[in-house]
Amino acid sequence: MPASPFDEHAASYDAWFEGEGGVVYDIELRALRQILPSLSRPWLEVGVGTGQFAQALGTDVGIDPSLKMAEIAARRGTSVLLARGEHTPLADHSFGAVFLITTLCFVARPLSALRETRRVLVPGGKLVLVEILLASPWGELYRELGQQGHSVYRHATFRSHAELMGLVKRGGFTVEKILTSLLQRPGEVRHVEAPQPGFTAGAGFVLIAARKPREQT
Repeated sequence: MPASPFDEHAASYDAWFEGEGGVVYDIELRALRQILPSLSRPWLEVGVGTGQFAQALGTDVGIDPSLKMAEIAARRGTSVLLARGEHTPLADHSFGAVFLITTLCFVARPLSALRETRRVLVPGGKLVLVEILLASPWGELYRELGQQGHSVYRHATFRSHAELMGLVKRGGFTVEKILTSLLQRPGEVRHVEAPQPGFTAGAGFVLIAARKPREQT
């Protein structure tokens, strides 16, 4: 695979979780852990990055297009394949759940990635999508940084809650649960928030849990 633009940022990305991003990471984990009891094994994370979430959640397999990111994830104990979400070297109906955690915003063809996710899920399997919301202080900050040429966020496309819901449904999924969190503003995160059920205006991120219909192939 060609070099990923994230290769040169792998170390700084990973360090963010241990520094200023630590509480944000814990907020996301708290929301994700509410979903785990409803998920069947095995689990796949698309866009596994450096494996922070995969390690904490106990994910079985990860894929990522960045060699440097994948190397760090592998050292954390995750089985990692070098691949993109739009084209995964994985068999049909091979996973009970697939996580995309702040991944879809960096995917060139998000609908293709969602349909590929559906392909590798067993009938009745779950998609767990976590995304930064455009209409929030976090989405506005990251979009502005991207417009200024930020080395990471210039590659991102942030979306509204309605746009994400539309993509999930067009991808062939039935939405089962929505959680939102991160109401604290950038630079002001002091405590771990409990996720709120449903859509909360101004929340920094949304978690959408959606099911592949059992009759789909």
